Amino acid sequence: MSRSNPNILISGTPGVGKSCLATLLAQKSGLTLINVGQFAKENDCLGAWDEEYLCHELDEDKVLDLLEEKQKPGGLIFEHHVPDLFPERWFDIVFVLRTDNSILYDRLSARGYTGKKLEENIQCEIFQTILDEAKASYREELVHELPSNTHEDQESNCARILQWIQAWHQDRNKVRSTKRKAT
Repeated sequence: MSRSNPNILISGTPGVGKSCLATLLAQKSGLTLINVGQFAKENDCLGAWDEEYLCHELDEDKVLDLLEEKQKPGGLIFEHHVPDLFPERWFDIVFVLRTDNSILYDRLSARGYTGKKLEENIQCEIFQTILDEAKASYREELVHELPSNTHEDQESNCARILQWIQAWHQDRNKVRSTKRKAT
């Protein structure tokens, strides 16, 4: 793929800190953040209202169609809780954030999650559902699990991803240099 910048997926159970990390990373890296849920709202990609979960369903086909061309040049940070929605070819790396259950419970409760919605999201984290979905959807070397319990974790994760971006650029430059020498 001939991207000038990498595409990154940040995923995890709701409440693990995806939006905070993705926003910080976008600010520090200059990459463009796409919050997939917000993108869906702004581009009329929402389906029916789900009374049980008190949210709209996502028109996945429409979202994917709209994002297909957008992702090609690279330089994007996708933030979404469903990692297996996207084709592997879109991403150069995938980060799945994980949070201790007691911390996650407090975060989701503060957001107003109750009943089945709260219980299922906590169970999703207990059983590492998002991590397993990511590992089943992408090559093993693309998927990385990161702790996301504290502000310090967020800062450390951002620094780690920034180092990865720098290494990605260095590797690309080495490949380009080698190709030029060969011709």
